Amino acid sequence: MSKILFVMTGADHWTLADGTKHPTGFWAEEVVAPYEAFKAAGHEVVVATPGGVAPTVDAGSLAPEVNGGREGADKVAAALASIGEIQHPISLEDARPADYDAVFYPGGHGPMEDLAVDTTSGRLLVDTLRSGKPLGVVCHGPAALLAATDADGSNAFAGRKVAAFTNAEETQAGLAEKAKWLLETRLVEAGVDVQVGEPWAPHVVVDGNLVTGQNPSSSAPLAAELLKKLG
Repeated sequence: MSKILFVMTGADHWTLADGTKHPTGFWAEEVVAPYEAFKAAGHEVVVATPGGVAPTVDAGSLAPEVNGGREGADKVAAALASIGEIQHPISLEDARPADYDAVFYPGGHGPMEDLAVDTTSGRLLVDTLRSGKPLGVVCHGPAALLAATDADGSNAFAGRKVAAFTNAEETQAGLAEKAKWLLETRLVEAGVDVQVGEPWAPHVVVDGNLVTGQNPSSSAPLAAELLKKLG
């Protein structure tokens, strides 16, 4: 049995360019699908957030239209409610990479607000990347990579192949014009090699121990790749 650390956003909003606080948090499918896959394989999951706050689910991720209908939405909501680890997270500041066999970052717009500038998370990402342990990051989760800097100020993920929520998807979701910054653009500026797939289609990129996914539909296949690496 392996021990997997879920690093989740503690934010319940995303501040837009005009100062408006857009309600958000984590995206349900990106937590539920990997959690169920890891638990089914017999692994232990520990959730960590900045300050140890209970993470907030983005209400939009529980809507029927993004879950294949009402039945799917009810299933995701019920699965989420059954995950006790979410209700009792540890503080990210107390999480030691050495204690875990793999690290996983789900998305939602929340990471754009807090993890993108969280130096504790940034150090954990650098340590995990260099340890060779499996590191999974999906959708808007790669916003956290922006805080993963080396001593010289360069990004530790520069040159690595990564999938992340794209500018095209942000535009189609209706938030690109309102955003302070776009994830794909900022990652490219940091030197990350963003591999762009078709909007909304599953797209997973494996680069060494780093496994990344572009969007919510990439979370289940990403979890499968992480499980392969855990053996």
